[in-house]
Amino acid sequence: MVTTGVVFRPEQPPEELRAAVERAEAAGVGELWFWEDCFRNGGLTAATSALAWSERLHVGIGLLPVPLRNPALAAMEIATLARMFPGRLTVTVGHGVLDWMRQVGAGVDSPMTLLREHTTAVRDLLRGETVTVSGRYVSLDAVALDWPPAEPPRLLVGARGPKTIELAAEVADGVLLDTVTDPDVVRRARELVGDAQVYAFAPLAPDSSAEQISARVGELAGAGADAVIVHGTDQAPGMPEDLSVFE
Repeated sequence: MVTTGVVFRPEQPPEELRAAVERAEAAGVGELWFWEDCFRNGGLTAATSALAWSERLHVGIGLLPVPLRNPALAAMEIATLARMFPGRLTVTVGHGVLDWMRQVGAGVDSPMTLLREHTTAVRDLLRGETVTVSGRYVSLDAVALDWPPAEPPRLLVGARGPKTIELAAEVADGVLLDTVTDPDVVRRARELVGDAQVYAFAPLAPDSSAEQISARVGELAGAGADAVIVHGTDQAPGMPEDLSVFE
């Protein structure tokens, strides 16, 4: 059965978040997702608030740009959330928008190398391993978390191109395809990742009917998506008006 969820897009001001969380919780929505766009809402702070303001919502972050955080710090933050709210968190990491990364002085010559090194380090730290690595971008000397989660949260890699999709299957639990508009994108990803998880973001206008939403979810699930997460459009970033289909 396909997992469904909705996104609180970062174009929406943070003071509107609590009402959105309470609305999603009351409607029985399975998953509420956030992403981190420069220079808007922080993904980890939004996720923490949503978890604290709800009892059963599963919260996803998609995605955290790896150039912005040391992997040890990222693992510390993720582990803290995973321990406080066990079984209710999925985290995605990715390149981030490269122009934004350069804008804040965090651009790198090889984003793929950074993504591989960062994701591998975060994954291993969350598993409770002691990590020593001297890579091109990541350097850790016998680093281990004092409080690793008993069960690490699902870790995804955000991707569009085939090389990053393949990397997702290699170093993480699966891939998050952002802004999917074509089922063929999902089919190609499914072929590349094998048994790994395929999550798909799907843009739909907030006033889309339940029938339209169900049809879109079914279309992407039929193409191989394990989860379909619906979000508003650039012109209308709000959550769907009808949340009944996300129970």
